[in-house]
Formats: sequence, C-alpha cells, structure tokens
Amino acid sequence: MHVNYARLAAATAFAVVAASSSGALAQKKYDTGATDKEIKVGNIMPYSGPASAYGVIGKTEAAYFKMINDKGGINGRKINFISYDDAYSPPKTVEQARKLVESDDVLLLFGTLGTPPNSAIHKYMNAKKVPQLFVATGATKWNDPKHFPWTMGWQPNYQSETQIYAKYIMKMMPNAKIAVLYQNDDYGKDYLKGLTDGLGAKGKSMIVMEESYETSEPTIDNHIVKLKSTGADVFINITTPKFAAQAIKKIAEIDWKPTHFLNNVSASVGSVIKPAGYENSQDIVSAAYLKDASDPSWNDDPGMKEFYAFMKKDFPEGNVLDGGTVVGYGAARTLVEVLTKCGDNLTRANIMKQAASLKDFKPGVLLPGIAINTSPTDFAPISQLQLIRFKGEKWERFGDIISADVGG
Repeated sequence: MHVNYARLAAATAFAVVAASSSGALAQKKYDTGATDKEIKVGNIMPYSGPASAYGVIGKTEAAYFKMINDKGGINGRKINFISYDDAYSPPKTVEQARKLVESDDVLLLFGTLGTPPNSAIHKYMNAKKVPQLFVATGATKWNDPKHFPWTMGWQPNYQSETQIYAKYIMKMMPNAKIAVLYQNDDYGKDYLKGLTDGLGAKGKSMIVMEESYETSEPTIDNHIVKLKSTGADVFINITTPKFAAQAIKKIAEIDWKPTHFLNNVSASVGSVIKPAGYENSQDIVSAAYLKDASDPSWNDDPGMKEFYAFMKKDFPEGNVLDGGTVVGYGAARTLVEVLTKCGDNLTRANIMKQAASLKDFKPGVLLPGIAINTSPTDFAPISQLQLIRFKGEKWERFGDIISADVGG
C-alpha cells in the first residue's frame, strides 16, 4: 500500500492550521462597537449648565484613555472615547444616549454623570442591553442587578453616606436641631431618604426644616436665610458644587454657626472650598472614599505618585486640587481593568460579567482600607467611607472606615 506521506503531512498541517484558526475565530467575540483595532466607549457629561463643574471628570477620562492608547491600547485595541454634553438636562441626555447607541454604535456607555440624566436613560439602556457602566452618581437604585442588569454605579451610594452622618449626629449631638437643604430631584431625595432612615423614628423629630431648591435658581441665598431662622444647630447640605460654594459663603456672611455636613459630591477643594473661601469652610464635615490630591501627606503614596505623574504629563491643563480629576482617573482605571479582563470576548454580556466580578481592585486613589468589590448580586463597587473635617486648607480624616449597610 502506497502512502503519500508528504500529502498526509500537508493535510495534517492544514487541519491543524484550520482548527487553530477556527479556534482563534471562536475565541474572538465582538458586539457592535468592538473590533480588532478599537473599542468605542460612549459618555455623557455636563460640560455646560448648572453642573458644569463636573465636566472635568469627562476631560480627565479622555486624557487617561489617550494615555492608554499611546501605550498601545487594551490588548492591542485603541479606546475611541466619544463624549457629549447634555448640560445636566435629562431630555438632552436621552438625545445623546440615542445618538451614541444608534448612530455612533458604541459598545457601552461609561461614566455618564448625574442622577436625573442617568434616570432618564435607565430603562432605555436596559431595553437595548447596552452597558450603562460605572455611572457618575451615587443614587442607590443603580445597585439593582435583578431589574436593571445593564446598569452599575461606581461611587458609594448617597443613602449610605447620609446614614453615616445620621449615626454620627445621634451619637455626638443627640439633641441636635437639624436643617436640611436638598436639590429637588432624585439625587437630593436619595440623600434625604438616607438621612431620615438613619435618624430613625426618634431622630426624625430632630429635623426642624427640609428645604428644597431647583437647579434653575441662580442663587440659594434666600433658602439659607430661611434655614437659619429655624434656630437649627446642624446643617445638612445636599447640593451640587455651584450651590455648595454659595451656601458656604452665605452661612459665613449671615454669621450662622451650625455643625455643617456637606455631601461628598461637593467636597472638592478646587471647585467648592477654595472658591467659597478657606476661612469660611473651617470644620465642615463630609465623608470620603478617595485620597485628597490637595493633601501633601499623600505625596509619597505609590498610587498618588502615579496619579500626579499622569496629571503632569497627560493632563497638564487639569487642576490637581479638583476632586473631579481623582474621580475621573479612578473610574477610568476601573473601566480599563474590566476591558482588559474581557480579553478577546468584547461582548456586552461579558463586559457586565467582568464588571460584576471585581475582587479587591484598587485603582490607586481609594483611601487605605477601601477597595472595589462586585458580584452578580452586588452592583455597588465602593461601599465604604470615612468621615473627614476641613482644617486649614485640607480635609483631615477622623474615625474608622465605615461600611455602609444599604443594599439595592
């Protein structure tokens, strides 16, 4: 029997090549927005309008992704970061989200800012089965994998933050008279709910006034005067940066001296405290999960050294003192971690799967003792905070790291 070994060897080699190439083809899985060369990431930010102070978050993320691309990208793919302005206006957010998903064909939406904007596209993104990942808002509802499996938060949720303030007030100031100023939308009401839940049945009577304001108001000075007239000795300030700075200034101007609790989303030294005046901001209490870039004690911290180097080389026009740059950097690093873990399976389902399996991930800017953890039933990546008090020109941490006990 004559066997053509050469032909057999060639056939075998061809079979091996075919099998390995079909294996390679089987291994690479893409949804709309991903190819061998790029990953399209959509983002919506208030670059204009009443919350424009947060626009720096999107600019920081763009600079971070450019740095990643300059180093060769993620598994050889460049990030195409498409970021639009919605002026913090929910109808505009809807328009931009549709454009990103239906015209730009992005693989996912990342880091879209604000509770009302994200609420406006919440159902749409889940109906489309497009990830609405690491949204830049602490609303408690983003942690609901059962009903909204395509949406995930990033920062600690608002209710846990105000519950921590409530615990502190009940312990340290059990006879306090509390005045609350809150933004009249989902974000403000979420914070308010955390406070009232945290105070419990007894504590609710401690609240002497709950005053709301609209983002369309040019100033909140009249609300501050009204709140002072209640005789409250504790002020809970649930406002976005522009209004937070106004409140701090006005309180000093009318010589009201309550214990002032300022929500974390407005604790930026660069965009709130400095414009309001260091002298007006002494002893304000807030809560933190990120290292404060304005605090020189982090200068030799390895994670912050990387952040400072990034700011100097890749985002020199950014202000290191602006807390938004730290947020943008931390969130962008988290997305890069998820996309890296996806390997060649860049499907929307796998992106959510990898995002929901982060274990003890530290993007370099979280406070010691705080890490990112998620699971298929826990879509709240960061759930720990530490109380901080403003002294001199920086925030000082006090007390222990507190774990929040608020689920979805």
